[in-house]
Amino acid sequence: MARFSTALLLSGSLFCTAPLFAADVKVEVLQDKLQHPWSVAFLPDNKTLLITERSGQLRSWSPESGLSQPIQGVPKVWAERQSGLLDVVLAPDFATSRRVWLSYTEANSSGKAGAVVGVGTLSKDNRQLSDFREVIRQTPMLSSGNNIGTRLAFDTQGYLWIAFGDNFASSAAQDLDKLQGKLLRLNADGSVPDDNPFAKQRGARPEIWAYGLRNPQGLALNPWTGKIWENEHGPRGGDEVNIMERGKNYGWPLATYGIDYSGDKVPESQGTQVAGTEPPLYHWKDSPAISGMAFYNSARFPQWKNSLFIGALKEKNLIRLSINGEKVVEEQRLLDDQKARIRDVRQGPDGWLYVLTDEANGKLLKVGLAQDAGASRG
Repeated sequence: MARFSTALLLSGSLFCTAPLFAADVKVEVLQDKLQHPWSVAFLPDNKTLLITERSGQLRSWSPESGLSQPIQGVPKVWAERQSGLLDVVLAPDFATSRRVWLSYTEANSSGKAGAVVGVGTLSKDNRQLSDFREVIRQTPMLSSGNNIGTRLAFDTQGYLWIAFGDNFASSAAQDLDKLQGKLLRLNADGSVPDDNPFAKQRGARPEIWAYGLRNPQGLALNPWTGKIWENEHGPRGGDEVNIMERGKNYGWPLATYGIDYSGDKVPESQGTQVAGTEPPLYHWKDSPAISGMAFYNSARFPQWKNSLFIGALKEKNLIRLSINGEKVVEEQRLLDDQKARIRDVRQGPDGWLYVLTDEANGKLLKVGLAQDAGASRG
């Protein structure tokens, strides 16, 4: 069984401790041979999952039938570098509508790409996605396949949240007439809410809720506060976690804890904290290359109560942040022994974590603790 290490945050500083052996991590490989899987979503039967593969396939998986053939009707994607078929989420009314939302990448005739978000209807046998329609396209197209970002989440009021990357065009994250480096809020049908912060501002895109993002990799609804949390890659260092507030500027590229890939200062940077911008809730000076994230809100493993789990691509592990209100008070590393890039993590209906590894032979992992509080309850 795997072990995990821990670190405590004391007065804002990180102090590493010895490995913590109080609990063993259990890992079960449910599926392998996935082609760079990117996202996973549970269907209402609480056992069937939808899995996206970045190369363009949407598949279902269940314990009984295993991995399906590619689901038909998925839009063709442009899969280069960080782009392709990305996130998948179910509409809040999926049980009756069968609507599935996807994010993916398309390119124009000039080879410039951008993210697209659309919705289709999944057949009852999970084999066909029909009536797929594009809802919003990231414009203008500026990417060569990098910093696509693009995570999706629904909140308890039925709003759809979309986090778009800056497409490696840093200054666009500050431009309200562009969708690069933005968090968007839409109604469940894809229309724009009248009370969005820039809905009535001339020259601004009405879909925007917040801006100044770089390369969002995780987006999740905090189940205790109802707020949307986002995480993103810094340039070279400076990965961060943010609590997304209405109309706020999250700083990129004006404020960052990272440096340019050249080793120099980010050209537009004015420092780590800049007036008029929101500092991150939490950041890493050295980037783990964070990815998908999920809050843990189950009684199955009490040791994980009030946790936020985040995948790490460069570090090849799973990060657990212990949350007290809106503060991070502890940080741990799990799954170091897997030596795999962790792309996505979700809490399953059974209280276990379901984790995707981003590899040519990617895996779906079921992760929990040996001390299983839920086992006695069945």
